[in-house]
Amino acid sequence: MKAFARRMIGIDRRIIFLLIAAATLLPLLQPFGLPIKVSPEVKAVYDHIEKLPERSVFLISFDFDPSSKPELEPQAVALLRHAFRKNLRVIGMTHWLTGTGLADGVFSTAAAEYGKVRGKDFVFLGWSPGGGALIIAMGQDLYTAFPSDYSKTPTRDMPVLEGVRNLRDVNYMISLAAGSSGIEMWYVFGKDKYRFEMAGGATGVIAPGLYPFLRSGQINGLIGGLQGAAEYETLIGRKGMAVAGMDAQSATHFVIIVLVVLCNVFYFTLRGDKGKQV
Repeated sequence: MKAFARRMIGIDRRIIFLLIAAATLLPLLQPFGLPIKVSPEVKAVYDHIEKLPERSVFLISFDFDPSSKPELEPQAVALLRHAFRKNLRVIGMTHWLTGTGLADGVFSTAAAEYGKVRGKDFVFLGWSPGGGALIIAMGQDLYTAFPSDYSKTPTRDMPVLEGVRNLRDVNYMISLAAGSSGIEMWYVFGKDKYRFEMAGGATGVIAPGLYPFLRSGQINGLIGGLQGAAEYETLIGRKGMAVAGMDAQSATHFVIIVLVVLCNVFYFTLRGDKGKQV
């Protein structure tokens, strides 16, 4: 046992790096599908969308850029899949100029899965400056705020926007946020003024700071980080990037814990020998 412990204590560190790499990579290539417990705040978002009638208006704001893609893109994909499956009319936009191309790509990919047509079933408005002022403008007249969409097609008379004049005609709204230009801004300048229901999605870092909005009822649901995205994928029955990411996290943590335990066992096994040598 002691001879084995000596060999393990002196093991080449590159083998440890290889174990960690394998524990991270293999679940991403072939997810295990470990059980995921769905939190009430994520279930609330799912339940609200599930109850919306067909052709209801669903607004999703991509308030993030590529730096937050690993956490928020899986949330966006899961939400769009749910909305398209429910045959909702989806309006997309972003307050982050650097995230415009990313958001349009996510829209196009999700829409293609369900055979949805741009202009008829969904529209991506793109980016426009203004922040809170832009939200107020959308609350007064959507077509003044966005006379054309991201592809330069005039928004007026689009089938997807039939009967939609401003934010008061939105049935549900979600902001996927990586910073202050997101959920808080939408609530202050949008929901509080134009009285539409909304929820939020956020990175794991800022999600805890948004729970006061959730507890007070200012938002009716919250998807937090990669864990929240995995929970939503579980709810819609389409396990994807988030579930794979959580499997990779779990496998990596397991390997690290096992290595720490073994190192301590080997240390205490050899500690007596070191004392005798002294």
